[in-house]
Amino acid sequence: MPKVATPLDGKKAVVSTAMTPVERRASFSLATIFALRMLGLFLILPVFAIEAAKYPGGADPALIGLAMGIYGLTQALLQFPFGLASDRLGRKRIIIFGLLLFAVGSCIAAWAPSLTWLAIGRAVQGAGAVSAAVTALLADQTRDVVRTKSMALVGASIGLMFALSLVVAPLLVAYTGLAGLFVITAVLALLGIGVVVWWVPTEPLQHKNLPRGRLSEVLRLPALLRLNFGVFVLHAVQLAMWMAVPALLVQAGLPHEHHWWIYLPAVLASFLVMGFSLFPLEKRGYLRAVFLTAVGLITVVQVGFLAVAASGAPSVTALAVLLFLFFCGFNVLEASQPSMASRVAPAHARGAAMGVYNTLQSLGFFAGGVMGGWLVKHLGASGLFAACAGVMLLWLLVAWPMRAPGVGAAALAPEAGA
Repeated sequence: MPKVATPLDGKKAVVSTAMTPVERRASFSLATIFALRMLGLFLILPVFAIEAAKYPGGADPALIGLAMGIYGLTQALLQFPFGLASDRLGRKRIIIFGLLLFAVGSCIAAWAPSLTWLAIGRAVQGAGAVSAAVTALLADQTRDVVRTKSMALVGASIGLMFALSLVVAPLLVAYTGLAGLFVITAVLALLGIGVVVWWVPTEPLQHKNLPRGRLSEVLRLPALLRLNFGVFVLHAVQLAMWMAVPALLVQAGLPHEHHWWIYLPAVLASFLVMGFSLFPLEKRGYLRAVFLTAVGLITVVQVGFLAVAASGAPSVTALAVLLFLFFCGFNVLEASQPSMASRVAPAHARGAAMGVYNTLQSLGFFAGGVMGGWLVKHLGASGLFAACAGVMLLWLLVAWPMRAPGVGAAALAPEAGA
């Protein structure tokens, strides 16, 4: 077995930033699982409120909101137990079980004769909380030095599915109805199980042979606490924004069915920016600077939205620029945050740590929807963006003392010819 070079060998150690075949296979296969699952979720979002109102009980906006948001609540409650179970029972078993639950929930929602049953189906969907186990498995199968790149593939897959759903969901629901969309989500979940069984590389067993992680252990690490706070804020702000941004676009003269004209180019262009900034700068040791810049950029974007909303005369161009800048910062954070969380977490408690991380992410979605709606109702769009800017500034202050995690010894490879 070739020896890994370290400074103690008396030879200069170099870091190989190229993915191995196993790392590429793991990254693309696990990103595909995320993509299939998230496409199933995102297809519902643009049309749910309108279509759910057609069900018995759909005259109650509060019940529609519950049916929409309960997914995030059940997912938040189960992310940590699923992550902890993946440390003890194996990642693949938990992922398959979670995807089966998601498929069952989709079938319940497709069959639902009333809004109450639709909410039950959504709750069962959320119970398939596999994000922590998938992220932990990706961390198991990649080295620290390529982890951000791997996580970026996951983030890119999610962003592309979001953009795709905005385009195709209104077209699909016209032919299949909401029930048909839920059937599609069930099929996508079953396809994800096939990816786990036949494409994802053999699961590493080292985490099974290590001491079992405990919740108290992962809650004592300041670096993880900062990242957990950050992922909560990021997704709360992301969801809260969408309580006001569509209305601003309509006010600017862009019909709702054409909003994807703004969203899709903004998402795709931001991926290019991330590829040409995050990875080269991380390689040069500037990950902390890039991370804090991204947090600061989203803070500035919220101030920009506040100014646009307060002006009373939004322009499509200004909103398009702000959304592009938002996605630039958002995609950098979506790639770097889980990468850093998996690197600072103890190896034997990685599933537990990612469970807590993903729990805070889901709670951020839930809080963003609830508080975003309340703020728009009582304070208007200006009040919403002012609150988002304030929370982002608080995150910047919390994140400022952070240090980027170092590259582990497993990332080192001997120089050619050494």
